[in-house]
Amino acid sequence: MSDSRALPYSSAGLVGIGGALRREPAHFQVVERPLYEPTGTGSHVYVTLTREGRTTPELARDLARLFDISDRDIGYAGMKDKFARTTQTFSLPLATAEPRDVAERVAAKLGLEVHSAARHVNKLRRGHLAGNRFRIVVSEAAADAHEQALSIAAVLAERGVPNYFGAQRGGDRGRNAARGRDLLVDAGARRGAQRSWAGRLLVSAYQSALFNEWLAERMHRGWFARLLEGDVAKRRADGAIFDVRDAGLEQVRFDTHEIVHTGPIVGSRTRFAQGEPGEIEHALLARTGIDEAAFARAGAKGSRRTGVLWIDDLKIETVEAGLSFEFTLPKGSYATVLLREFMKPHDELALAPASEDE
Repeated sequence: MSDSRALPYSSAGLVGIGGALRREPAHFQVVERPLYEPTGTGSHVYVTLTREGRTTPELARDLARLFDISDRDIGYAGMKDKFARTTQTFSLPLATAEPRDVAERVAAKLGLEVHSAARHVNKLRRGHLAGNRFRIVVSEAAADAHEQALSIAAVLAERGVPNYFGAQRGGDRGRNAARGRDLLVDAGARRGAQRSWAGRLLVSAYQSALFNEWLAERMHRGWFARLLEGDVAKRRADGAIFDVRDAGLEQVRFDTHEIVHTGPIVGSRTRFAQGEPGEIEHALLARTGIDEAAFARAGAKGSRRTGVLWIDDLKIETVEAGLSFEFTLPKGSYATVLLREFMKPHDELALAPASEDE
């Protein structure tokens, strides 16, 4: 399995700016971009708030205790870092409470800034977001950091950013990925253990490591900026995926950022590429020594993930605390993966939060 610290850079050859993240929560700001707005009717109250110093599950438990409901009934679209200033939405199953009263109680009892509260018909679930908007300050960077960052940004605008999973996805020094593999190869493991919350987390960490390995291989082969016949491509506008049959024709759409290539999240029902790209993907699965039946026992169906990110709204400014980066990412992508291109850290785990996704 590839070491995340060895993952190739899109901006290889350009010196990084160094620096540090999260010297204080305000240096790492995240605002969720909702997939949909609450309708104003329904049995759930959507509360949008800003927090620091609490993990997403911790705050969900606080909300559950405040309203005397089960924390399993609290909904949220994504996990956010504890050491950040995060604006996100939680759903609470409160059929009779007035949304205004809910907002006032959350603000008063939990000491949080509440931006809105409104009703909706369903529980907010993981993945129910369009993406995240970030404002991140890199402190203690090199003296020429701004000029160097602009040079790196120009390269990334031309080549794109590899959509790796962040180092935090693998857990403590990547041990979660290794544990996920062990769980899959243990044919005697109970299905309940494999499909438990902890089991799914471990298996997902292993799937993420395999995707990173696939993407690193594609970059080593010089295929990162290319489409090949047999690739499974994705339209950025609507997320539809399709097989590439005429690479020359589709390359034009790739170069204008209309479509992107995708890589495998290996599972029991993964849609693999064909031709030479497919050979690489099947070889990746073969090297694991794990068959699709093992993923099926764990309930891991598999999917496809975008291989390249285009950052259309990157803004870089010098501020008193350091160098500020503002940008938007789609759901499932990691701010630290973009920032590693600029910082070129010796230890990428130093960029990652202690536990949660971004």
